Amino acid sequence: MTEKNPDKGYVALLGWSLNAIEALDNFDRRYVVVAPNWAEEYCQKHDIPYISWDFERLNDRSMEIAQTLKDEGVDVAIPLFEETVEWAGAINSVLMDNPRLYGQAILMRDKALMKRRAQLGGIRVGIFEEAHDRDDVVRFLKRVNQTLLKLDGDPNDPIHLKAFDKAGCMGHRVILTPDEVDLIPEEEFPVLMESHLDGWEFAVEAWIYNGKIKFLNISEYVTLGYSVFVPATDELESWRDGIRKEIEKLIKTFDIQFGFIHPEYFVTSDGTMYFGEVAYRPPGFKVFELLERAYGFNAYQAMVLCFDPKATEEEVDAFFPREVVDAKGYAGCFGVYPRRRVVSKLEIPEETENHPYYEWHDLNEPLENTVTKRTAFGTHWGLVYFFGDDPIKMRGLLKHQEELDFYL
Repeated sequence: MTEKNPDKGYVALLGWSLNAIEALDNFDRRYVVVAPNWAEEYCQKHDIPYISWDFERLNDRSMEIAQTLKDEGVDVAIPLFEETVEWAGAINSVLMDNPRLYGQAILMRDKALMKRRAQLGGIRVGIFEEAHDRDDVVRFLKRVNQTLLKLDGDPNDPIHLKAFDKAGCMGHRVILTPDEVDLIPEEEFPVLMESHLDGWEFAVEAWIYNGKIKFLNISEYVTLGYSVFVPATDELESWRDGIRKEIEKLIKTFDIQFGFIHPEYFVTSDGTMYFGEVAYRPPGFKVFELLERAYGFNAYQAMVLCFDPKATEEEVDAFFPREVVDAKGYAGCFGVYPRRRVVSKLEIPEETENHPYYEWHDLNEPLENTVTKRTAFGTHWGLVYFFGDDPIKMRGLLKHQEELDFYL
């Protein structure tokens, strides 16, 4: 455990992540983990500073956690998951005496509000609306295709349905015909509907201090919901200057002064960039861990630095490597989802295991034999990690994994 510096910030981690805890154990900041009560036993056993809190329960006691952390001397709360972003905003508005931070967190959580704010800032977005029932979805599908001058008999352009406030692919559906609308369960409403954006979808990870970008990574999706690698290919990296300008516009529009953001964009063949969404928390698919493998710096520690009001500009600048040129190679991962309806065992395909880029996996033996039917994009069963020196080879390798069976 690294010795803690009392002159540096004292941070609260909102949510449970062993990788984040390990990163802070080896960092010079004091920290406390705010997590549900099931984490208590583990924290006591491993001497992890801990405060119990149930993030499910938004009620009149919600100010209590902010006051508890303030009394404890905490300087800032850092969200580790989508579900704790709003809590962090509320807590930080108390800790930093800045009520706007709560409003900002709401914008980062509600995808419809987020898109409106982006539009107000002159950021390009697709057509979007909120749907409260299935009829709204059918109307939107027809209107979008009417706008695109589709004739009777032409195949529809798809629309996308997304949960208002869930992370990543959770609750994401692609709708092509009115018949598919009947399959949407009632409890998924209300949802955000948006037109389909043709183009290359990618994600960005940006660490921000004093309103300025301190490190910007471009994550290349091979197939959304399946695979990603960092840094990106030269082809995608060639848009870096334009991407940086878009992120600066985003920082200004959402008035982000510190911390970490994870936006998603589409770039069309002529270089036009469309904003998808932005999250104020670490990305899924273990991108922080991929960045550490590629560059050698710890992304959780970097996030703490950029959140810490007691960090100095010099300290932040010295922490980060140079973008792209300092990467030792390309790190990628593939999310495994069983391709069969009935499975009995985990078996890593020989061609995966024997590939020089293969490193390790975190897959487990199946707990039950019948695979639950995948709704929307579903949730992967675990990740397979790769590392190598050729991004084109990495991209092909990750794409190929989609054709293989990991569960038999």
